[in-house]
Amino acid sequence: MTPEEIKQKGSIVAAKPRLLNDNHMHYCPGCSHGVVHRLIAEVIEEMQVEDNVIGVAPVGCAVFAYNYIDIDWIEAAHGRAPAVATGAKRLNPSRMVFTYQGDGDLAAIGTAETIHAANRGENITIIFINNGIYGMTGGQMAPTTLEGMKTSTTPYGRRADLNGYPLNITPLLAMLPGTCYVSRQSVHTAVAVRKAKAAIKKAFTSSLAGKGTSVIEIVSTCSSGWKMSPAKANEWMEKNMFGHYPPGDLKDTTND
Repeated sequence: MTPEEIKQKGSIVAAKPRLLNDNHMHYCPGCSHGVVHRLIAEVIEEMQVEDNVIGVAPVGCAVFAYNYIDIDWIEAAHGRAPAVATGAKRLNPSRMVFTYQGDGDLAAIGTAETIHAANRGENITIIFINNGIYGMTGGQMAPTTLEGMKTSTTPYGRRADLNGYPLNITPLLAMLPGTCYVSRQSVHTAVAVRKAKAAIKKAFTSSLAGKGTSVIEIVSTCSSGWKMSPAKANEWMEKNMFGHYPPGDLKDTTND
């Protein structure tokens, strides 16, 4: 059913975005990835840039993003998505280019690529899923894992003296002169989903306008890695993750 047909019937609140494929998702129940995929598809459709967009996804839970959103995709080596996106954008300056990365990818093996692409002000958008754990490879500690948080490699909880402190990388990116819009959102409630969608749309628009690098962090859950039900994971995220990673805009110079 097309959006026009839906409007005519007036009985359906929301329809699946046309760009979101019918493939069965491999994500675990309650995972935030599926929601963010839908938002990206919706924004691209609303901006009418589906024929002018390139997504870059590296290793991690998002490695199969190309199965779900029907746009041009490039697969990057682990952590190298911002570098690949830089090349794609410089070779195709009229294209809207974005990366889709997890916290282990972006803030561990890909820290250098992330920081330097943002510092150069590459006209790309970085979408950063932060669930505080390595979800795909067995639930190991990630750079963003909270102190005291149990993982398969910190079974008694993360200790700052042994494992270092959680890496709150998004404020670091906001400090760089090359970033124009940096925002931290979530998708655990309807209100949060609307805010996240607006942030993604603003980031994509800014990238197309050549204003610099935009970074959208989505504070997320990992029910499997956290060993919780989806409902309990959302509660735990609100109670614990938001204290260290509070939602909201961290930087906005798009109107300067």
